[in-house]
Amino acid sequence: MKKLLIAVLCVIGFQAQGQTSQELLNHYREYYKQMKIQGDSQGIINGLTHLILLSPTEVQAHKDTLAMVYMSEGNHVQALNTIGIDTNPSDSDIAVEVKAVSLKALNEPNRALIHFEELFKRTPDPSVAYELAELYLQINNLPKSNTYIEYGLANVKENMGKTFYESKQPYQVSLKSAFLYLKALSKFNENKETNIDLAVSILDEAIKISPNFNLALLSKDALLNQKKEKSETKE
Repeated sequence: MKKLLIAVLCVIGFQAQGQTSQELLNHYREYYKQMKIQGDSQGIINGLTHLILLSPTEVQAHKDTLAMVYMSEGNHVQALNTIGIDTNPSDSDIAVEVKAVSLKALNEPNRALIHFEELFKRTPDPSVAYELAELYLQINNLPKSNTYIEYGLANVKENMGKTFYESKQPYQVSLKSAFLYLKALSKFNENKETNIDLAVSILDEAIKISPNFNLALLSKDALLNQKKEKSETKE
């Protein structure tokens, strides 16, 4: 009789535990939905963290979403701590994007390139091509950079834009002018002695398309000043 009573109590205990876990899961699903409606990023993070613990079958999807939230908030270390930095063929597109963007933000161009290449392989896109061109230019791999610059110029659409943040107020320019800016830098780096005029002419193209392109204007002024200094030195 005692054994039967213990068995019954165990069954009741397991059922109660299961019910409690399901209730918690339902609670945090509703909590997460409400935080999204309110636009409360910290609430979203808290909700996803609990869902990761309470819903083993959806762990990876929730981790990917949590990492994306961290990334969008500028918390790149936390984003990578959530999903890691290794290349994984089974990674979702979200995971690949988070790894690429966060590694770039943390000044890890070579590691970021691996994930941007994977992203481009999955979905060739001018915006991803820009990231690749910029990173290859950063590590001075001009042939690779030029490949993606030419792809971008050939495939960019008029409504595509690129936001820059070097000034106090962020601003957006045409993605085509952004590619022309990279092309100018690449041409200059190919031969810094002879390609100043060529680089300036390409920058003029970019500025003509996007007159508000502050970075292109600054680069043009820097190149013209450099040309002037060289001319004065020769004299």
